[in-house]
Amino acid sequence: MPPERITRFAPSPTGPLHLGHAYAALIAADRAGAGRFLLRIEDIDQSRCRPAYEAQIYDDLCWLGLSWPSPVMRQSDRMPAYRAALGQLAAKGVLYPCRCTRADIRAALSAPQEGAPLLGPDGLVYPGTCRTRSMAEAHPDDALRLNMRSALALAGGLAFEERGPLQPGRHVVDPEWMIHNVGDVVLSRRDMGTSYHLSVVVDDAAQGITEITRGADLFDATGIHVLLQALLELLRPTYYHHDLIRDESGKRLAKRDDARAIALYRAQGVTPQGIRALTGL
Repeated sequence: MPPERITRFAPSPTGPLHLGHAYAALIAADRAGAGRFLLRIEDIDQSRCRPAYEAQIYDDLCWLGLSWPSPVMRQSDRMPAYRAALGQLAAKGVLYPCRCTRADIRAALSAPQEGAPLLGPDGLVYPGTCRTRSMAEAHPDDALRLNMRSALALAGGLAFEERGPLQPGRHVVDPEWMIHNVGDVVLSRRDMGTSYHLSVVVDDAAQGITEITRGADLFDATGIHVLLQALLELLRPTYYHHDLIRDESGKRLAKRDDARAIALYRAQGVTPQGIRALTGL
């Protein structure tokens, strides 16, 4: 008998859920089938998260006909787990402190000898300014970065299984591509104590997620997550990257797209089945 499939939907309470969120949540629930569908609140960015948005998430998802076990995992309660993971990575010698601001990074990448800045799945690819600093030099205001080259050498060969419709099959992580196109990603931001990449990997493992469903815009970040799973000795889930809901101009929906908020569709009399039809499900 095949193992139970466990999926999750992990929104951030920084604005109203829109049609794209409904699509992602419904796919995760549908993929769980007879298994388990979990909800997680990704609220590490406390400067932008609001209780009203979190309450709206529960209300909108219930209206869509979704249900999940309680209590719901909230990332703001998980800081000890993230600190423990950072400790493991520091002990392996793959972390270093970084004091560079975003402006510093842009300036370094815009230097004539560097050419055009390269944008990767974690934003601008870090030029390595602080890479020679050791953890012994870390200051509380520093960010912590993963030394990508050292981490890949330690982890060895990496691959993941993609079950989504866009790029199905086994994907081997290319170390050179990771080094040059992803770079030394931030694992602990100075104002959060963690980062998306670290927290999502730690939390997915803690919840026993067996298949991660998410938008195709995160496909290129999968190598980061598979690498962290290997370094932290965590089980590796399979992945299902789906297409994105876009507006008339082809731009993917964002929290600012209030005209497509689920709450507005509800107010206009659209049914949950109507939402499924609008998203092509």
